[in-house]
Amino acid sequence: MSQLVTLTGPYTPALVTAAGDRATYRFLEFFTAQIRNANTRRAYARAVGEFCAWMEARGLPSIAAVDSVHIAAYVEELGRTHSAPTVKQRLAAIRMLFDWLATGGILPFNPATAVRGPRHVVKRGKTPVLAPDEARAILDGIDITTSIGLRDRALIGLMIYTFARIGAATAMRVEDVFVQNRRLWVRLHEKGGKAVDLPCHHNLESYLHAYLDGTGIADDPSGPLFRTIRRGTSKLTRTALPSANAYAMVQRRAEAAGIETKIGNHTFRATGITAYLKNGGTLEKAAAIANHSSTRTTQLYDRRSDDVNLDEIERILI
Repeated sequence: MSQLVTLTGPYTPALVTAAGDRATYRFLEFFTAQIRNANTRRAYARAVGEFCAWMEARGLPSIAAVDSVHIAAYVEELGRTHSAPTVKQRLAAIRMLFDWLATGGILPFNPATAVRGPRHVVKRGKTPVLAPDEARAILDGIDITTSIGLRDRALIGLMIYTFARIGAATAMRVEDVFVQNRRLWVRLHEKGGKAVDLPCHHNLESYLHAYLDGTGIADDPSGPLFRTIRRGTSKLTRTALPSANAYAMVQRRAEAAGIETKIGNHTFRATGITAYLKNGGTLEKAAAIANHSSTRTTQLYDRRSDDVNLDEIERILI
């Protein structure tokens, strides 16, 4: 049992253990068997831990004593110090946990079902998007006479031309770049363990061929595609490039290209989607390429209206 606890955090809240062994087991089962994504597990464990601590501080004897009024009071207080999206995420974690306990017979019903979170409507994403000439400036400004330059251009190109998330890109193996129908393809391992195969844009095909051939990693199919550089040398290691390192690389490349917009890894995904839509692509196809379950998510990346808004603002001739 103690080994399972390490997957969710350093302890099981006293609020849960007070409800008995079955409740404790069901609680741990929720974070191990039910939630498979490591990032979601950490976020939900933190949210539930803070909720339980709040309830314990107010004298509740066990999780079985929590009702909708208690949860509503917690959400109300949370809303005074946290943003609406954060409150909604915390409530989602609490609601899912109580649903799991209720279906397992620990509770007679889910008390969080009746609790409404704050209203939060998002029609436009916050991810910065680059203009095509800015993205081109970053790519063209990379020195490709070095292994690190070849790697960085291939990684940025992959995110632009396949709308890949940085996590999917850094998880790729060399064998995930392959030839099919005389064209280079890539296999992205996206959220939920879903593998997405996509043909390469001719620019990306060129970048990947140059990277694989120029660094010699094509002979290591099971190794990571994007790798760290051994300190003090220009040689690639066999360690996958962490997302944090990729973010630092993006910052350096943007600064070198004179880009003033504060960007991140996700910027290239949003930039690729916007460029695709501007050039006649459909929202449905963009969602399929980006592996979005709904076109509403894809719309958050669509910044075509930015140009229209700027044109209209410039009509204010004073």
